[in-house]
Order: sequence, then structure tokens, then C-alpha cells
Amino acid sequence: MLKHMLEYYFDEKRTAVFVDGANLWHTAGAMRFTVDFRLFKEFFAEYFDLVRIYYYTAIQEDPGGHQQLRSLVDWLSFNEYALVTKMAKTYRSLGTERIKGNMDVEIAVDIVRMAPKLDVIILFSGDGDFCAAVKAAQDQGARVFVVSTITTQPPMVADELRKQADGFIDLSELVQRIRRSADVAKR
Repeated sequence: MLKHMLEYYFDEKRTAVFVDGANLWHTAGAMRFTVDFRLFKEFFAEYFDLVRIYYYTAIQEDPGGHQQLRSLVDWLSFNEYALVTKMAKTYRSLGTERIKGNMDVEIAVDIVRMAPKLDVIILFSGDGDFCAAVKAAQDQGARVFVVSTITTQPPMVADELRKQADGFIDLSELVQRIRRSADVAKR
């Protein structure tokens, strides 16, 4: 699918990439690699008339926590990614603590808002909750490709999202182009 998509859309179509940061982080982790976001951006800029790459993530209030995420967010903001963040919320119940920072609404709204200005939308998420946003974007004339994986157990993409999208690209097809080089050295 990736080869077909690149051949068909090479340098012609106005494209935006929407990255569900938490979903991509979990998917790449399950596939045992780390994304190099410099290579990520170069890859999409090489093949598409790239309008923008949106990256969505929740950030915890604890200034010392998740330093790796904070470093990534800083890097992305200085390297032409459209960064969309919000503060994660902590919920306590019966002695347990849960942190939630779902960005689905923000991603869905931006996809629908941007669809009339785009020819191609590439969504990095496997979350089936995006089916309605994908359909709304398609109804406005955009073609939507979903990037996730079916190579893990369990698969990281919902079947209904794969069916709704115009195409599905397994993340395994992109790994060699977007993998951080330190990961390769570990192999």
C-alpha cells in the first residue's frame, strides 16, 4: 500500500499528517523501535506537498515527570511541527491513581476543520473512535490514509478504522525510513 500511495500522490497533493502521539508511542514501543521525528518529517516532505504535521499529546503537570516527552515536545515545537498539547488530568479512586490525557477530540476537530483545504490526510492512530472524523473528511473530498500496525498481538488498529479509511499503511512499511539510528545500532 505504501508504494502505491507514494507513486500515486508523489509531490502532487496537499497533505497534512495528524499524529496521535500517545498512540504512535505505544505502537512503536510494541514494534520495538523509536521514531526519529527529523527523519519522519523528511520522509513526508520528500513525497508530498506537506502543508503541516500536527502532533498531539497530553503533558503531565509534574515538572520532573516524563522528561523524555518534554524533550520531544520542545524539539517538535522548534522544528516546524504544529504541536497541540493539553494538561493531563489525574483521577484518584479507592487508593489508585490514573492519569488521562486523551487528545481524540482535538485530533478529530482538526481533521474535519482542515479537510476542505487538503487532498490527503495521513492519520497516525489505530483508534476506532476516529471513524466519524475520517468519514467527515472524506465527505469533504479528502482521501484519508491510516497508519498503524496489524503486525503486533493484538493488532494496534481497529478494523472499523481500516475499513473506513481510503487506505491503510502498516507502520512496519515505514520503520526503516523513520527509525532512530540508535535503535539500529542495538540490533
